Amino acid sequence: MEIKKGSLLFLSITLLACNHQMMKGKSVANTKPYNAHGKQITVYTTAENTNFRISPTDTLQFKDFGQPVETQICIFVDPTKTFQTFMGIGGALTDASAETFFKLPPDKQQEILTAYYSKDKGIGYTFARTNIGSCDFSSASYTYIQEGDSALKTFSIDHDKQFKIPFIKDAMKAAGGKLTLFATPWSPPAFMKTNDDLLHGGSLKPEYYHSWAMYYTKFIKAYEKEGIPVWGISIQNEPMAKQTWESCNYTADQERDFLKNDLGPVMKSEGLGGKKIIGWDHNRDLLYQRACTLLNDPESAKYLWGIGFHWYETWTGGKPMYDNVELVHEAFPNKNLLFTEGCNEAFDFSKIHEWRLGERYGESMIHDFNNGTVGWTDWNILLDDHGGPNHVGNFCFAPVHANTQTGELIYTNSFYYIGQFSKFIHPGAKRIISSSSRSVLQTTSFMNEDGSIATVVLNEGDKKIDYFLWVNGKAAEVTSLPHSIQTLIF
Repeated sequence: MEIKKGSLLFLSITLLACNHQMMKGKSVANTKPYNAHGKQITVYTTAENTNFRISPTDTLQFKDFGQPVETQICIFVDPTKTFQTFMGIGGALTDASAETFFKLPPDKQQEILTAYYSKDKGIGYTFARTNIGSCDFSSASYTYIQEGDSALKTFSIDHDKQFKIPFIKDAMKAAGGKLTLFATPWSPPAFMKTNDDLLHGGSLKPEYYHSWAMYYTKFIKAYEKEGIPVWGISIQNEPMAKQTWESCNYTADQERDFLKNDLGPVMKSEGLGGKKIIGWDHNRDLLYQRACTLLNDPESAKYLWGIGFHWYETWTGGKPMYDNVELVHEAFPNKNLLFTEGCNEAFDFSKIHEWRLGERYGESMIHDFNNGTVGWTDWNILLDDHGGPNHVGNFCFAPVHANTQTGELIYTNSFYYIGQFSKFIHPGAKRIISSSSRSVLQTTSFMNEDGSIATVVLNEGDKKIDYFLWVNGKAAEVTSLPHSIQTLIF
């Protein structure tokens, strides 16, 4: 599929493999110096006011350079210092995405699958999230049991067999047969909650802790029976948000106690102890407080693979709280950090091509990865041209929107910004040092298992910037266009 003319022409690069080791939370130095002499660099660019959309824009070569001076802007890359292992990038396969997908003609369905999941012709998604029961991005509220059935005798995922399960299977097939999929509940059934309502917050009643824990295991086993492996679960979507849609509130102590007394033991007793459990799954603002409550208790921590987080702490007008991600990584280096959800809110079709939509992704991904995050999951991969369907009117942007009447697909800038990472950084890669000498350029770098290095450079400014990619005394001069993101492969 050609998303944009000339935009996704990717080169096959054969590179020298490098052996690296990694200890969680620490860099590990490779004793062999990295030799960049003569190595070729391929530059892929997405830029405002151009036709560049993950387009190959330059081929460069490292040359002797030595010591740069202060007036020479540089991106310094050190492949000998390695950090966390990269797991993947992906998006959420929700009811809304699935329903929109199946309203499109077959050729457009295939275009979407290729665009997201093909390693050669698309942006190579390998990670996915889905909802356990209904969420705001469902056409209506639903659960998998009849109201009042605490024994779960009526448990059935028949609802999901119409759209969501076939959609996930199509995505898996397009990704080569495998996706790392985790699942998240938005609310227990109404009778299990203190407000007797799927919506508007409320808390899980203590007498239903065990029954609700069993609900997760029923979901996992039912999906796996349908041929969809579930890698893990998060405990609760946004546990501190009382929403007009499906929501359930847990204090840090309540989430810790539910995990260590019920969910963790039940998962283990049901033969699902190898599944990953993710805590928090909410914004960066309370991230450290929640992480330390869950992880300072050994009985809770032993069940927890890591901490998930979102980016909506900016809804009050503040700035992204990236430092809190770093603090959790520093305090708990043996646990994982995963970005579990983000989107541009308040859908407005007239703003669908605004460049800020993509730049928000580029900035967040660079900071989150540099602060120790191992994977990054966008929200809905596909929505209609109204920013839905959504049963409470909470319409949002997605990287791709579809006009379900005409079949037209609209790729927003977010799609290409995410693709500058997901296309070139592969599961198993190690983050390496990437340092900018000017704040106007933001950067991160990873070394893939085949030895190829992907250095991402983000320019959110209004000016073209010439800089040097500098590696161990060798450098190449690169041009960063205004409001652009580049990936340099060498």
